[in-house]
Amino acid sequence: MQIIPVIDLLDGVVVHARKGERQHYKAIQSLLTHSSKPLDIVAALLEYFPFQQLYIADLNAIQKFTHTPNNYRIIESIAKLFPELVLWIDAGIHSITELGSWTKLNAKLILGSENFSNIDEYLALKKLLNNQLILSLDYMPQGYMGPEQLIQSTQYWPDDVILMSLSHVGENSGCNTQLLETFKSFTTKYKLYAAGGIRNMEDFKLLQNYGVHGALIATALHQKQLSYNQINQLIV
Repeated sequence: MQIIPVIDLLDGVVVHARKGERQHYKAIQSLLTHSSKPLDIVAALLEYFPFQQLYIADLNAIQKFTHTPNNYRIIESIAKLFPELVLWIDAGIHSITELGSWTKLNAKLILGSENFSNIDEYLALKKLLNNQLILSLDYMPQGYMGPEQLIQSTQYWPDDVILMSLSHVGENSGCNTQLLETFKSFTTKYKLYAAGGIRNMEDFKLLQNYGVHGALIATALHQKQLSYNQINQLIV
């Protein structure tokens, strides 16, 4: 199983994402480091375990802020200082014109369903990005957000798909089993990644039983709920 740490960037700082309520996110408090600076957080995560991938959510870009449109320079610095990492980047991209410099980072770009008002917008980017694309099916506290076609048919899916349960993110309350149940039949054909609420080895055993390929983790790492040996055991 792949274990992918997550950092959420807001105005140049790593914040603690909780329940998708982005207006309430505050600077992260981690047992791995006293800092909330992005480069310090990434270094602390890699000191804790030599992860191969890193998911970065650029909350400025996702929320279309005008005062600070994105955290591109910081993400670019992460890419240069930690070249061993494969970056997964969610920058709220919903059109070809928004791709901008993101394609220069040699990263995999997340296309979050919440960013698309119709399937054609998504398909235009999917065709252009090809294998550099990861689809995120975004389930907010109020339910799924995005074109209905993306959850009605897998014909629009790339190989890698994230089941993003925002209501569980940062809550340390366990997986969204209802979401896992809904999509479990597709785990043999697609690499599905669970995101939200994953706490411990019991949760990972549950994910394995559902055939999930990997998991996105933040809180459980910063609270040291998973040891080096446990993570190592999971990825072998």
